[in-house]
Amino acid sequence: MQFIDDLSTLEGLYGTPGAPSLRKVVRQLTPLYRKWIMASRLCVLSTVGPEGVDGSPRGDDGPVVLELDPATLALPDWRGNNRLDSLRNIVRDPRVSLMFFVPGSNNVVRLNGSARLTADEDLRARFEKHGKRPATVIVIDIQEIYTQCARALMRAKTWSGDDESRGLPTVGEILAEASDGEEGGARYDQEWAPRAAKTMW
Repeated sequence: MQFIDDLSTLEGLYGTPGAPSLRKVVRQLTPLYRKWIMASRLCVLSTVGPEGVDGSPRGDDGPVVLELDPATLALPDWRGNNRLDSLRNIVRDPRVSLMFFVPGSNNVVRLNGSARLTADEDLRARFEKHGKRPATVIVIDIQEIYTQCARALMRAKTWSGDDESRGLPTVGEILAEASDGEEGGARYDQEWAPRAAKTMW
């Protein structure tokens, strides 16, 4: 098997980018990009660090990000598993990428920028829910925003409404396999949903 290791070979296998794919790129929120991103309750945050890359889903019950100004967004870091993979990366390398999804739309809005972490009390307070605040907030300086071609979600029939999870392993089963039975299992699965409900925020 031969691998592609230079740009000219790569570019020779594809056509020239269409003009719309280049013209759709903006450097800050426009009215329509703002409307789209503020409708998104789910995004994937990608970061890079010395150990490699990380992709982390981020979700909320309203807009997943807050606009601080047209060139700056804030993303709360709600409770998770405390691995801090994305946050460790941001502290050491500010480059980030976000993909915003809206249920029912095959379009995806992508954002590239640089990020910093803050535990600023006033900013954390803006996200308060049920008396709880995120431990930190990711402040993102926008470098570019653009839409992603819809074909990937169309091919995958992402919003078909079909439940394709039947027969998949549970997290408890995966954890038990990975830990040689020392963790996870049916008890983990039974306890997870009530625990998550109590610690959602």
